[in-house]
Amino acid sequence: MVYCVLKKTLLLGVLLLLSVSFAETVPASSKAQSSSAQVFKAQSSSSIASSSASLPKWQTLPEMNAPWMKGEKLSYTLSWGFITAGYATLEVKPRKDGKTEFLTFATANKTVNKFYPVHDTVYTLVRNKGLMTDVFRKSLHEGTFHNKSMIRFDRDAKKAFLSDTVFRDAVNHYVKRSADTSVAITGLEHSIMSAFYLVRTLPLKEGATSRFSAVSGEKRYELKVIIHKREKIKTDLGEFNTVKVEPVLDGDGIFKSSGRIFIWFTDDEKRLPVLMQCEIKLGSIKAELTKAE
Repeated sequence: MVYCVLKKTLLLGVLLLLSVSFAETVPASSKAQSSSAQVFKAQSSSSIASSSASLPKWQTLPEMNAPWMKGEKLSYTLSWGFITAGYATLEVKPRKDGKTEFLTFATANKTVNKFYPVHDTVYTLVRNKGLMTDVFRKSLHEGTFHNKSMIRFDRDAKKAFLSDTVFRDAVNHYVKRSADTSVAITGLEHSIMSAFYLVRTLPLKEGATSRFSAVSGEKRYELKVIIHKREKIKTDLGEFNTVKVEPVLDGDGIFKSSGRIFIWFTDDEKRLPVLMQCEIKLGSIKAELTKAE
């Protein structure tokens, strides 16, 4: 029973607490269009303005210049009650081609790994403009479950192409089952990781609610984030002024029965996620920041 709970802790910690957050894409695109209009006016070029007006919205999103875009590595402990079940890291790696890589890694502690080994990796490649995802990949090794999946966004074709493969073993990669499919998109959808980072760029006004769309698994979801209030919290790293937010899925979906999720971001330009918590029937699952580089 205990190890089942620990498994749930790790899975929620990685796939929900660290990967599921929300942002408002419509205002962002509106801001980008306004910025573009000012540039065109300054250039006094009707032909350029006409050309830009015909661009899809995702191509007019603003360039993100958050402090963590220059590189960042965050380390977390994943716990259930007083039990430290595992560890996770979130890393930002800038590239020279106008894109950025997000990497997430999680593993169980030594004791749990002996009975139920967990080694999960999530890779995301985004464009710096609007943090729009190009590629989202997951590699999950949890006990006897071995899975690799990928989402490739083709925004011009308004499609997200998904592939998912479950292997019988982690070494020889004998295929147990595999599926490929596609999801229709409008062009502004996020992956769960790009959404997590995009929310760190928002003003997070107390009492506000933002909405956007994301692709996860084989579906397109309508999501929202509720900005609750500003709180001062204490962690092992010290005391922080934070903004408490709650991601919520509208309607049925993959997060409906997982419990309420809360994330505390530092109330500064870094927007460090110092604490994440998921409330379940058996208590609370927490991801607490232990190191920021």
